[in-house]
Amino acid sequence: MAEQTKSNNTTSNRKRPVWQVILGILLVGAVVLFALYQVPAIHDRAYFYLATLRSRVYYFFRPPAESTFDPSQDSTLDAGVAATLTALMPTPTATYTPEPTAGTTPENTAIPSPTPSPTSIPTAVQLEGVVQEYQRLNSCGPTNLALVLRYWGWVGEQIDIEQVVKPRLEDLNVTPQEMLTYVQEHTQQDVVLRFGGTVDLLKRLVAAGYPVLVERGYVNLDKEWNGWMGHYGVVDGYDDAKNAVHIPDTVNGNIWIDYDTLQKFWDEFLGTYLIIFPPGEREIVLGLLGDQADPEYNLDYTLEVFRERSESVDRSEQYFAFYSLGELLVMKKDYVNAAEAFDKAFEVYGWLPVDDRPWRMLWYQVGPYEAYYYTGRYKDVVSLTYKTITDASTPALPETFLWSGRANVALGNTQTAIFDFKRALQWHPGWPPALAELKALGVEP
Repeated sequence: MAEQTKSNNTTSNRKRPVWQVILGILLVGAVVLFALYQVPAIHDRAYFYLATLRSRVYYFFRPPAESTFDPSQDSTLDAGVAATLTALMPTPTATYTPEPTAGTTPENTAIPSPTPSPTSIPTAVQLEGVVQEYQRLNSCGPTNLALVLRYWGWVGEQIDIEQVVKPRLEDLNVTPQEMLTYVQEHTQQDVVLRFGGTVDLLKRLVAAGYPVLVERGYVNLDKEWNGWMGHYGVVDGYDDAKNAVHIPDTVNGNIWIDYDTLQKFWDEFLGTYLIIFPPGEREIVLGLLGDQADPEYNLDYTLEVFRERSESVDRSEQYFAFYSLGELLVMKKDYVNAAEAFDKAFEVYGWLPVDDRPWRMLWYQVGPYEAYYYTGRYKDVVSLTYKTITDASTPALPETFLWSGRANVALGNTQTAIFDFKRALQWHPGWPPALAELKALGVEP
């Protein structure tokens, strides 16, 4: 009996290591997977699929295009707001026409006489030196900027730009102004930002040897990303025989987009474009731009183009036209008319079929927040920022949290505002506007 008991104990002891081995294998596997996830190439690919899966689940249960925004116009422009409107204007009034880097001609000085452009340009041009590269998630801005900078001899990677303009990969947008500032402060190149671009202008610039970075709307036809979104691209060639421009796209590879399609999607972002060039060639570029070289003329010209468009187009094109009109009026600091234009844009948005609604728009252009804020419509700002944040599967929207915080300060909701500003810093660490708001409240980040 004693021998049998001893035998049973021995058998039992032999079974225990099996579970220990299984547990050990699982632990080792977890450690290996964690280590592999730290490898940049593997991390980027894994993060892409994880983020995509998360978004699909989130949007399945909470379809973002089904929600709309109905401006309440909670506060009319009373005498008090009107009297202080100028004082309330943001300090950086020259956001879209900042001082160039040292050694360049300030944009607010006299513009050189335009260099007469040739009466005709080649029917086809393809620039050499813009090398296609695929982007990391949410990084079409930094990647396309890197493509153009390398064309002019810059040595660096897209991640070098990301670390400055979007320290966190999740940050959903980089603005043209952020890229302009990067060029001015971190490179030896010069840069011009303008609006109201046309295909004819693109062809003139490309034919002269200047690739053009454009911001445009984009729809993934396989619906992988659930509808319309914003996207950057570098136009480095064109061909009249194909009736198309060439773009080394950071998502789809080298592609051709026909002139009309490009113009349509480009107009969804005010025809925004950046031209990067060596400082010594500034007068050449301004000459190629002609009247559009003057930033004030360019703004007024573009405003009238979209004012006319808002009265002549319909459906989604009318939404974009009113929205663009509002953005341009915000640049002019005409907040009253800007707010009215945005009200009309959101009204049209509510009429659109759900599948046609560009629900990501406020990821890219936050003019409605500014217009409503500076006309005293703080509750509308809070409502719209809340909608934008909750519509996104990952609310990596520092600009939206910033304006939510500002509106909450105006409404006396100080603790909520502090939370908003800290959330802005969560998604964009070290971001000066959010740091300044916290400092004004006497709060450490």
